[in-house]
Order: sequence, then structure tokens, then C-alpha cells
Amino acid sequence: MGHLHIFDMDGTLLTGTTANLEIARHLGTLPELHDLEARFATGALDTRAFSTEIHRLWRDLTPAIVATAYTDATWLTGIADVCADIHARGEHSAVITMSPDFFAHHLLDLGFDHVIASRFPPMPFTGTLDPTGILTPADKVHIAERLRTRHALTPAQCTAYGDSMSDAPLFRHLTNTLAVNADHHLVDIAALHYNGTDLTAAYALARTFQAT
Repeated sequence: MGHLHIFDMDGTLLTGTTANLEIARHLGTLPELHDLEARFATGALDTRAFSTEIHRLWRDLTPAIVATAYTDATWLTGIADVCADIHARGEHSAVITMSPDFFAHHLLDLGFDHVIASRFPPMPFTGTLDPTGILTPADKVHIAERLRTRHALTPAQCTAYGDSMSDAPLFRHLTNTLAVNADHHLVDIAALHYNGTDLTAAYALARTFQAT
């Protein structure tokens, strides 16, 4: 029987940080990013306006800087092992994140079948940003449904892993949900929750969905 495992990235696979924070550290733009995040938190910016601002802020970003930020970031242990086990079982793995694709796509090297993220133009940013390519929390549900249909699976054959309220629409859409290092807002609507630094342990807990 097939199964689709859907992972969030920021705060879930990445522990205690985000792709944007890691990039900002390497570019020396943390104060500017914190200002944008504060405006986002108050609702002054939505996800698309936020991405437009970081596209403007990071004009000098290069693939080498992104690769270093990705490598230096703090990730859960065991990610590649989990992907390998999912593959060995004939199942499917996906990352759906609102963060930039130029960072998230490095996760393909760990064995994920699909990585879907907000689309940015090639670096350095000389082209314009298409706001329609920036994902929202609601998009996670639509993307998950497309992947589920593509692999001919039922909703019961899907498991979502996430940490924040940006994952809430997907958690409300699916039954099999695992909150990873999440606050009570997401834990309250998750079927199970895990706190720790090892994805293999979180994954073992999530596999109990299929044992019932």
C-alpha cells in the first residue's frame, strides 16, 4: 500500500530557524529581515509582499552563499535515512514550504521525491519576482492534493509533518498529522506530536498511523 509523507521545512526539518534567517546571517541582513518578520507578524505584509521585499533586499545573493547557508544550518538528524526508508517501502516523500526554492531544492540531494517551494528568479536577482509563484498556507493543501492524486492515494494514505500555524490548513485537511517541535497552537490540532532533534524518531511515531 502506498503512502505520501509531506514535510514542512522551516522549524520542522530545520530546527529553531528558517531558510530566510540562515541566508540573512550570511548576507549580514538580519536587522532588515527581523523588521520584515515583525511587519509580517502584524499583518502589514502577506507572504507575497514579504517575498517581494526579500527579493529586493537580497540582490547580491549567489548560489554559493545559499549553499553555505544550507550546509551551516541546523537540521534534524536522520533526514536522509528517513527518505531512504520511505523509498525502500515504495512510498513517496515531499517537502512543501513557503520558503524560497533556491534554498529548499537542496533537499532533493537527501532523497526527497518532491520539493515544492516559492519560486524565485535565477540568482543574482536581476529579473522581477512573479508574486503568483509565492506559496501561501492554503497552497499547501492544494499542492498536497495534486501529489495525492498523482500517486493515486487516498487522504488516509498521507501524513503531514509541521511545526507552525502555516501548517494548520494542511493539518485540518488531513487526519494523519504530526506536530514537530511545535507550540500548542499546532499541537492542539495535530493527531500526534514530537519534540526532539531526530527525524527518525518522529517518523517512527508517524508510522503508527499506518499500524492502526
